[in-house]
Amino acid sequence: MARHCGRGWVVRSYAVSLVELCRQQSGGHYGWRGFDYRDADLPEILEAEKIWRFDYDEMAPALPQHATEISDQVGGEWPSKNFDGMVQVKTYTAGQILKAWMPFAILSLFVLLWGLPSIKLAMNQATTPAFKVVLPNGKVRTGPPGWDVPHLHNAISRAAPIVSKQTPEAARYDFNWLSATGTGCFFAAILSGLLLGLSPFKLMRIFWRTLVRMRLAMIAISFMLGLGYVTRYSGLDAVLGLAFTRTGWLYPFFGTFLGWLGVALTGSDTSSNALFGSLQRITAQQLGIDPILMCAANSAGGVMGKMVDAQSITIATSATEQVGNEGIIFRFVAWHSVALCAIVGIIVLLYAYVFRAGVPHGLQFVK
Repeated sequence: MARHCGRGWVVRSYAVSLVELCRQQSGGHYGWRGFDYRDADLPEILEAEKIWRFDYDEMAPALPQHATEISDQVGGEWPSKNFDGMVQVKTYTAGQILKAWMPFAILSLFVLLWGLPSIKLAMNQATTPAFKVVLPNGKVRTGPPGWDVPHLHNAISRAAPIVSKQTPEAARYDFNWLSATGTGCFFAAILSGLLLGLSPFKLMRIFWRTLVRMRLAMIAISFMLGLGYVTRYSGLDAVLGLAFTRTGWLYPFFGTFLGWLGVALTGSDTSSNALFGSLQRITAQQLGIDPILMCAANSAGGVMGKMVDAQSITIATSATEQVGNEGIIFRFVAWHSVALCAIVGIIVLLYAYVFRAGVPHGLQFVK
């Protein structure tokens, strides 16, 4: 449809049904420039401005012919039969391509810097509360940094065979707000936005919209992190882990699923390794299996459990505007995750009993 705006006309696209009706009534072509709203009772049909045809119209011109394959400037190719001939292949300059990749390069640089131990240690010493605590006797407090959680710190102990000897479980809150990886990503986003030409006010608006969009996801992630600590301090993870160790000679297969379970519960492969790494080593030594293999299997199996981790699914649904579909996504990817972990478990089983010499042991592997 169209409406009058001063001396010009602003033409809006017609509905497909209206164009088809006009085509049938006028023998294949019909053009409306607009309606004159100055007189609502007398719509004025003006002269034809452009002829519209459907691709199946007998009078439609033939589409231009192309080569067998069409390629772009970055090496992409596709058959010409999938190209309608009406859209031209757009090219980009080297500067435009580099500008498009710039945010990812900046993000990679910040993540790399935030992961360096020396930089992380310097940031923690300068900004993290209770990172270094000096006791009344002048000695530095041992164990992880942070504030002791009342009624929980060292109140629970892990015993054999989860650990080699009974060890109290530390519970400290480490408020490492600057050295956290997310802070580095946040700084990278700010720098990238400024270099792309966004104003500080525009960046603030985008940040606020992101907070609104992620509000439910942040609540869900907080609960899932809390669930991970509940399973840890209640001993649930240790009980589940011990159940896998009762599988005998099939332990290399099920031990891989132990790493999968750790990531599914905690949301982190690092946390899964810290949780079950000692158990994997002790159990492997008791069963006569290479402990290096089982520790590696714990990490490899954990990667396959990342897709069913509730935190990852929650973040994914928020980023793709599918909040509320977490259950559907979980049911869809669960079998893929289990199948992939089973494949890794079979490979570990072969390494444990058939290809024992293929397990690397430091520099001995390259000799």
